[in-house]
Amino acid sequence: MRLENKIAIVTGGASGFGAGIVKKFIAEGAKVAIADINKDAAIAAAAEHGDAAIAVEVDVANGASVNAMMDNVEAQLGPIDILVNNAGITHLPTPLDEVSEEEFDRVFAVNCKSVYLTARALVPAMKMRGSGAILNVASTAGLSPRPNLNWYNASKGWMSLATQTMAVELAPFGIRVNALNPVAGETPLLASFLGEDTPEMRAKFLSTIPLGRFSQPEDLGNAACFLCSDEASMITGVLLPVDGGRVI
Repeated sequence: MRLENKIAIVTGGASGFGAGIVKKFIAEGAKVAIADINKDAAIAAAAEHGDAAIAVEVDVANGASVNAMMDNVEAQLGPIDILVNNAGITHLPTPLDEVSEEEFDRVFAVNCKSVYLTARALVPAMKMRGSGAILNVASTAGLSPRPNLNWYNASKGWMSLATQTMAVELAPFGIRVNALNPVAGETPLLASFLGEDTPEMRAKFLSTIPLGRFSQPEDLGNAACFLCSDEASMITGVLLPVDGGRVI
């Protein structure tokens, strides 16, 4: 029960890595707001966890929506101890000069602007309490970029640097900020990373991972639980690869 009595928000929590983080947090005693742009999916996910979870609809790229989410969660669960910025999107593997402006703007709005918006909405309350944990789910793409995912790579590199700068600035207020950097996993985004989800493409990608498997939602849940728990009270500004050795 490492997160007993903690209140957490997990954005993009209805599926993929987010769902794995939600499941682990609840198993460790937290109450979790599953925040997702897909309201029906969030409601269905929350129903699986009974009184330990609530569903909240949010567009993490929209300031008014983020503010409403924070207010909603505090009204239902109480002061927020943990924020996991997990919601993210990518563009399909495409030469960098062929990605549309609309795709570029959407990737940076969801992957980058969201971190600013959630911080703006939540950090003041955490400062007042003198505690809090923020976890950003970045990617190995931001540490060891691959061709044809250029702007996605850049957005995750931005998230990693934002994590470290947030950690330095917020440490005096008792707020810790860390990031997870997973390799591609068994999530709805896998086909987008591969271009096409075929046995051949999977085998090619897996050959670049020393441990020989994709990241699983459970892997992210375990790592997130540790970094957001009091066991990690001396850890801030860390960019933790959960990647089977991909970036070595």
